Amino acid sequence: MNFLDALQTNPLLLSALIAGLAASIVSGIIGSYVVVKRIGFISGSISHAVLSGIGICLWLDRAQGYSWADPLYGALVAAVLSALIIGWIHLYYRQREDSVIAAVWSIGMALGVLFISQTPGFNVELTNFLVGNILWVTPTDLLLLFSLDVAILGIVMLLHKRFLALCFDEEQARLQGVAVNALYLLLLVLTAVSIVLLIQVVGILLVMAMLTIPAAIANLFTSRLSRIMMGAVCLSCLLCMAGSGVAYHFDWPSGATIALLAGVVYVASLVFKK
Repeated sequence: MNFLDALQTNPLLLSALIAGLAASIVSGIIGSYVVVKRIGFISGSISHAVLSGIGICLWLDRAQGYSWADPLYGALVAAVLSALIIGWIHLYYRQREDSVIAAVWSIGMALGVLFISQTPGFNVELTNFLVGNILWVTPTDLLLLFSLDVAILGIVMLLHKRFLALCFDEEQARLQGVAVNALYLLLLVLTAVSIVLLIQVVGILLVMAMLTIPAAIANLFTSRLSRIMMGAVCLSCLLCMAGSGVAYHFDWPSGATIALLAGVVYVASLVFKK
Protein backbone atom coordinates (compact mmCIF):
# COMPACT_ATOMS: atom_id res chain seq x y z
CA MET A 1 0.00 0.00 0.00
CA ASN A 2 1.42 3.40 -0.98
CA PHE A 3 1.31 6.51 1.19
CA LEU A 4 -1.73 8.11 -0.51
CA ASP A 5 -3.75 4.91 -0.18
CA ALA A 6 -2.71 4.59 3.45
CA LEU A 7 -4.00 8.11 4.15
CA GLN A 8 -7.46 7.04 3.05
CA THR A 9 -7.56 3.91 5.20
CA ASN A 10 -5.50 4.85 8.25
CA PRO A 11 -7.05 7.61 10.39
CA LEU A 12 -3.92 7.83 12.57
CA LEU A 13 -1.77 8.61 9.55
CA LEU A 14 -4.24 11.19 8.30
CA SER A 15 -4.38 12.88 11.71
CA ALA A 16 -0.59 12.93 11.81
CA LEU A 17 -0.41 14.65 8.42
CA ILE A 18 -3.02 17.22 9.45
CA ALA A 19 -1.03 17.94 12.61
CA GLY A 20 2.11 18.39 10.55
CA LEU A 21 0.40 20.85 8.21
CA ALA A 22 -1.07 22.76 11.16
CA ALA A 23 2.38 23.08 12.72
CA SER A 24 3.93 24.04 9.37
CA ILE A 25 1.75 27.12 8.92
CA VAL A 26 2.81 28.79 12.15
CA SER A 27 6.39 27.53 12.07
CA GLY A 28 6.87 29.04 8.62
CA ILE A 29 5.61 32.43 9.78
CA ILE A 30 7.31 32.57 13.17
CA GLY A 31 10.41 30.87 11.81
CA SER A 32 10.78 33.76 9.35
CA TYR A 33 10.92 36.21 12.26
CA VAL A 34 13.44 33.95 14.03
CA VAL A 35 15.73 33.84 10.99
CA VAL A 36 15.50 37.56 10.21
CA LYS A 37 15.86 38.63 13.86
CA ARG A 38 18.65 36.06 14.36
CA ILE A 39 17.31 34.60 17.57
CA GLY A 40 17.92 30.97 16.65
CA PHE A 41 20.13 30.35 19.69
CA ILE A 42 17.44 31.70 22.01
CA SER A 43 14.86 29.51 20.28
CA GLY A 44 17.10 26.49 20.79
CA SER A 45 17.27 27.16 24.51
CA ILE A 46 13.49 27.44 24.73
CA SER A 47 13.00 24.20 22.82
CA HIS A 48 15.21 22.25 25.22
CA ALA A 49 13.78 23.88 28.34
CA VAL A 50 10.37 22.58 27.27
CA LEU A 51 11.37 19.12 28.51
CA SER A 52 11.00 20.32 32.11
CA GLY A 53 7.27 20.98 31.67
CA ILE A 54 6.79 17.71 29.82
CA GLY A 55 8.61 15.74 32.50
CA ILE A 56 6.70 17.33 35.40
CA CYS A 57 3.31 16.68 33.77
CA LEU A 58 4.20 13.08 32.91
CA TRP A 59 5.27 12.54 36.52
CA LEU A 60 2.07 14.13 37.86
CA ASP A 61 -0.07 12.00 35.55
CA ARG A 62 1.66 8.62 35.77
CA ALA A 63 3.15 8.67 39.27
CA GLN A 64 0.71 10.91 41.17
CA GLY A 65 -2.56 10.20 39.35
CA TYR A 66 -3.36 13.76 38.20
CA SER A 67 -5.00 12.99 34.85
CA TRP A 68 -5.38 16.68 33.95
CA ALA A 69 -1.59 17.06 33.68
CA ASP A 70 -1.23 16.80 29.90
CA PRO A 71 2.42 16.92 28.73
CA LEU A 72 1.47 19.33 25.94
CA TYR A 73 0.15 21.83 28.48
CA GLY A 74 3.32 21.43 30.51
CA ALA A 75 5.41 22.03 27.41
CA LEU A 76 3.45 25.19 26.64
CA VAL A 77 3.88 26.62 30.16
CA ALA A 78 7.59 25.77 30.28
CA ALA A 79 8.18 27.27 26.83
CA VAL A 80 6.44 30.55 27.63
CA LEU A 81 8.18 30.91 31.02
CA SER A 82 11.58 30.21 29.45
CA ALA A 83 10.92 32.73 26.69
CA LEU A 84 9.98 35.44 29.20
CA ILE A 85 13.00 34.76 31.41
CA ILE A 86 15.44 34.83 28.49
CA GLY A 87 13.77 37.89 26.99
CA TRP A 88 13.91 39.78 30.28
CA ILE A 89 17.60 38.96 30.71
CA HIS A 90 18.28 40.04 27.10
CA LEU A 91 16.59 43.38 27.64
CA TYR A 92 17.95 44.30 31.07
CA TYR A 93 21.10 42.22 31.65
CA ARG A 94 22.49 41.82 28.15
CA GLN A 95 26.03 41.16 29.33
CA ARG A 96 24.83 37.94 31.00
CA GLU A 97 22.64 36.79 28.14
CA ASP A 98 24.76 33.89 26.87
CA SER A 99 25.21 32.44 30.36
CA VAL A 100 21.51 32.67 31.17
CA ILE A 101 20.52 31.05 27.87
CA ALA A 102 22.91 28.16 28.59
CA ALA A 103 21.55 27.86 32.14
CA VAL A 104 17.90 27.79 31.04
CA TRP A 105 18.81 25.22 28.38
CA SER A 106 20.60 22.87 30.81
CA ILE A 107 18.22 23.31 33.76
CA GLY A 108 15.16 22.64 31.59
CA MET A 109 16.65 19.47 30.13
CA ALA A 110 17.91 18.25 33.50
CA LEU A 111 14.57 18.77 35.26
CA GLY A 112 12.74 17.01 32.46
CA VAL A 113 15.03 13.98 32.53
CA LEU A 114 14.85 13.75 36.36
CA PHE A 115 11.04 13.79 36.46
CA ILE A 116 10.70 11.41 33.53
CA SER A 117 13.14 8.99 35.19
CA GLN A 118 10.75 8.81 38.16
CA THR A 119 7.78 8.09 35.90
CA PRO A 120 6.64 4.51 35.15
CA GLY A 121 7.23 3.62 31.52
CA PHE A 122 9.28 6.74 30.92
CA ASN A 123 11.37 5.29 28.07
CA VAL A 124 8.57 5.52 25.50
CA GLU A 125 7.58 9.08 26.43
CA LEU A 126 11.18 10.28 26.50
CA THR A 127 11.89 8.88 23.03
CA ASN A 128 8.70 10.29 21.54
CA PHE A 129 9.23 13.78 22.91
CA LEU A 130 12.92 13.90 22.06
CA VAL A 131 12.79 12.66 18.46
CA GLY A 132 9.07 13.11 17.74
CA ASN A 133 6.25 10.72 16.95
CA ILE A 134 3.62 12.43 14.85
CA LEU A 135 1.46 9.28 14.90
CA TRP A 136 1.03 9.91 18.63
CA VAL A 137 -1.22 12.93 18.04
CA THR A 138 -4.77 12.75 19.45
CA PRO A 139 -7.99 14.60 18.49
CA THR A 140 -7.48 16.79 21.57
CA ASP A 141 -3.97 17.63 20.40
CA LEU A 142 -5.33 18.57 16.97
CA LEU A 143 -7.91 20.87 18.54
CA LEU A 144 -5.23 22.57 20.63
CA LEU A 145 -2.92 22.86 17.62
CA PHE A 146 -5.55 24.59 15.50
CA SER A 147 -6.59 26.86 18.38
CA LEU A 148 -2.99 27.98 18.84
CA ASP A 149 -2.68 28.39 15.06
CA VAL A 150 -5.64 30.76 14.95
CA ALA A 151 -4.41 32.76 17.96
CA ILE A 152 -0.87 33.17 16.60
CA LEU A 153 -2.04 34.05 13.08
CA GLY A 154 -4.41 36.66 14.50
CA ILE A 155 -1.65 38.30 16.54
CA VAL A 156 0.79 38.26 13.62
CA MET A 157 -1.74 39.79 11.22
CA LEU A 158 -2.48 42.53 13.76
CA LEU A 159 1.14 43.37 14.60
CA HIS A 160 3.06 42.41 11.47
CA LYS A 161 4.23 45.94 10.63
CA ARG A 162 5.54 46.41 14.15
CA PHE A 163 7.31 43.06 14.08
CA LEU A 164 8.80 44.09 10.74
CA ALA A 165 10.22 47.26 12.30
CA LEU A 166 11.52 45.28 15.29
CA CYS A 167 13.35 42.79 13.08
CA PHE A 168 14.97 45.24 10.65
CA ASP A 169 15.42 48.53 12.54
CA GLU A 170 14.82 48.28 16.27
CA GLU A 171 16.15 51.76 17.05
CA GLN A 172 13.95 53.41 14.44
CA ALA A 173 10.94 51.55 15.79
CA ARG A 174 11.77 52.83 19.27
CA LEU A 175 11.96 56.42 17.97
CA GLN A 176 8.56 55.99 16.36
CA GLY A 177 7.03 55.16 19.73
CA VAL A 178 6.77 51.39 19.28
CA ALA A 179 6.90 49.46 22.58
CA VAL A 180 9.99 47.55 21.46
CA ASN A 181 10.62 45.67 24.70
CA ALA A 182 7.05 44.41 25.00
CA LEU A 183 7.01 43.50 21.31
CA TYR A 184 10.27 41.57 21.65
CA LEU A 185 8.90 39.56 24.58
CA LEU A 186 5.72 38.85 22.61
CA LEU A 187 7.79 37.60 19.67
CA LEU A 188 9.66 35.23 21.99
CA VAL A 189 6.36 33.96 23.42
CA LEU A 190 5.02 33.32 19.91
CA THR A 191 8.26 31.51 19.12
CA ALA A 192 7.80 29.40 22.25
CA VAL A 193 4.27 28.43 21.23
CA SER A 194 5.48 27.54 17.74
CA ILE A 195 8.15 25.31 19.26
CA VAL A 196 5.48 23.43 21.20
CA LEU A 197 3.51 22.92 17.98
CA LEU A 198 6.59 21.52 16.24
CA ILE A 199 7.45 19.14 19.09
CA GLN A 200 4.39 17.15 18.05
CA VAL A 201 5.96 16.67 14.63
CA VAL A 202 9.75 16.35 14.97
CA GLY A 203 10.48 16.30 18.71
CA ILE A 204 12.66 18.48 20.92
CA LEU A 205 16.03 17.54 19.44
CA LEU A 206 14.98 18.30 15.86
CA VAL A 207 12.58 21.20 16.39
CA MET A 208 15.09 23.86 15.34
CA ALA A 209 15.41 22.24 11.93
CA MET A 210 11.76 22.83 11.06
CA LEU A 211 11.60 26.21 12.76
CA THR A 212 14.55 27.72 10.92
CA ILE A 213 15.46 25.72 7.80
CA PRO A 214 12.36 26.44 5.66
CA ALA A 215 12.65 30.17 6.40
CA ALA A 216 16.41 30.06 5.76
CA ILE A 217 15.81 28.41 2.37
CA ALA A 218 13.21 31.02 1.44
CA ASN A 219 15.59 33.78 2.56
CA LEU A 220 18.17 32.56 0.03
CA PHE A 221 15.89 33.65 -2.80
CA THR A 222 14.22 36.77 -1.39
CA SER A 223 14.85 39.37 1.31
CA ARG A 224 11.25 40.55 1.55
CA LEU A 225 9.77 39.25 4.79
CA SER A 226 6.27 38.58 3.45
CA ARG A 227 7.71 36.44 0.65
CA ILE A 228 10.01 34.65 3.08
CA MET A 229 6.94 33.77 5.15
CA MET A 230 4.94 32.48 2.20
CA GLY A 231 7.89 30.46 0.95
CA ALA A 232 8.62 29.06 4.42
CA VAL A 233 5.01 27.98 4.95
CA CYS A 234 4.86 26.27 1.54
CA LEU A 235 8.24 24.58 2.10
CA SER A 236 7.24 23.42 5.59
CA CYS A 237 4.05 21.85 4.27
CA LEU A 238 5.87 20.16 1.38
CA LEU A 239 8.64 18.87 3.64
CA CYS A 240 6.09 17.53 6.10
CA MET A 241 4.15 15.68 3.40
CA ALA A 242 7.24 14.40 1.59
CA GLY A 243 8.98 13.42 4.82
CA SER A 244 5.91 11.58 6.06
CA GLY A 245 5.69 9.71 2.77
CA VAL A 246 9.36 8.71 2.84
CA ALA A 247 9.10 7.68 6.49
CA TYR A 248 6.04 5.52 5.74
CA HIS A 249 7.72 3.86 2.76
CA PHE A 250 10.97 3.00 4.56
CA ASP A 251 9.45 2.59 8.04
CA TRP A 252 11.65 5.37 9.44
CA PRO A 253 10.89 7.74 12.35
CA SER A 254 8.78 10.50 10.83
CA GLY A 255 10.26 13.42 12.76
CA ALA A 256 13.86 12.55 11.97
CA THR A 257 12.96 11.92 8.33
CA ILE A 258 11.28 15.32 7.95
CA ALA A 259 14.22 17.10 9.59
CA LEU A 260 16.77 15.20 7.46
CA LEU A 261 14.87 16.03 4.28
CA ALA A 262 14.77 19.70 5.31
CA GLY A 263 18.53 19.69 5.82
CA VAL A 264 19.17 18.04 2.44
CA VAL A 265 16.95 20.57 0.68
CA TYR A 266 18.77 23.44 2.42
CA VAL A 267 22.19 22.19 1.33
CA ALA A 268 20.90 21.66 -2.21
CA SER A 269 19.50 25.21 -2.18
CA LEU A 270 22.88 26.61 -1.11
CA VAL A 271 24.58 24.79 -3.98
CA PHE A 272 21.92 25.91 -6.47
CA LYS A 273 22.04 29.51 -5.29
CA LYS A 274 25.82 29.58 -5.56
